[in-house]
Amino acid sequence: MRRLRRAGIESPRLEADLLLGHVLGCSRAELLARPERPAPVECAAAFEAALLRRLRREPIQHILGRTEFWSMSFRTDARALVPRPETELLVQGALEFLAGRAGGEPPAIAEIGVGAGAVILALARELPSARLYASDVSCEALALAAENARLHGVRERVRFLEGDLAAPYLQAGLAGRLDLVLSNPPYIPSGDIAGLQPEVREYDPRVALDGGGDGLAIVRRLLKDAAVLLRAGGGMILELGLGQPAAMGGIAAVHGWRVERVLRDHRGIERVVAMRVV
Repeated sequence: MRRLRRAGIESPRLEADLLLGHVLGCSRAELLARPERPAPVECAAAFEAALLRRLRREPIQHILGRTEFWSMSFRTDARALVPRPETELLVQGALEFLAGRAGGEPPAIAEIGVGAGAVILALARELPSARLYASDVSCEALALAAENARLHGVRERVRFLEGDLAAPYLQAGLAGRLDLVLSNPPYIPSGDIAGLQPEVREYDPRVALDGGGDGLAIVRRLLKDAAVLLRAGGGMILELGLGQPAAMGGIAAVHGWRVERVLRDHRGIERVVAMRVV
């Protein structure tokens, strides 16, 4: 635990327990319930190897091979961003947006930049009749998302598309056929990436982080291109970075969108923006 603290890990006791439980094949609750439980000798080397990986600031989710999101377990590794708690607001925003939708056929929902698949698969659980699509520019991220879809038994419900932003949906003939587009796009200003935590800077795919000079280059492209995908009354929900939602009203209006709602994360930071085409 002292080694983790010296390495700058914020919760060294928690992470030490998680690593030990991972090596022993038990949950942290089981570990704490039986602190006297003897560890097999061969586990010492495995624990040390896992510990060294964490001391190099590899994300603990990569070491454990999983993370929790929306009370679901997802496989995680270097192929995609580790799903963050604040990204659950995309799921919340989608459910609230669709709750006000008039009846009719099941909603068609697309996630642009699916990553590990956490958002679209959480919606698969919450909306069993929805028609679901997910895309990414990275074939590796798509493979990970598909693995998670199989893990949760919904692989046949999600259509995965490879390509940049709106392009794969247009190629698939989905123009004007979607009710909702979701995205957690790259929004970190290029010049800020060097100052990010090592877990993010060194291990998350840069293509999933770098939002250009002001962090909003990809967002502007989404605003410009995504409207053609939506049927009448459809909308788009985006996760953004610190301070960016406040600027979205004017940016959205330039591209023909109206901001309807901004959601704050658990720290009170404006994080997710819901909008419709004007």
